Amino acid sequence: MVVNDPETLAQAIAAFEAYETALLANDNATLEAMFMPSPLTIRYGVAEVQHGYEEIRAFRKVQAPFERQLARTVITTYGTDFAVASTLFFRNDFPGEVGRQMQTWVRSDDGWKVAAAHVSMMPETRTS
Repeated sequence: MVVNDPETLAQAIAAFEAYETALLANDNATLEAMFMPSPLTIRYGVAEVQHGYEEIRAFRKVQAPFERQLARTVITTYGTDFAVASTLFFRNDFPGEVGRQMQTWVRSDDGWKVAAAHVSMMPETRTS
């Protein structure tokens, strides 16, 4: 298996960056389209749990826009159809904390989709 094939990695990075752009713009239609439309898709958030695409859609519909800055983003591809994106983030509305986000991306017939995601916060002093 090839790890970080340059073409596949570029596609996964582009998908991750498009997700981040949509997230900060609170572009829910785009965000919904970026999740695998399956009851098996899971997102664990800072204070919530969504099992299945429909729960993720319902969650997204009530979210307010926010700002954040990313740090230490690592995207790794395995083969040509699977990627993991990991990043730290900082938000002004969570002072003294660092966020952690991991996404499992899978190439589908409709492009790259998030199949699983986890977002959590922790005290900033424990990031090293």
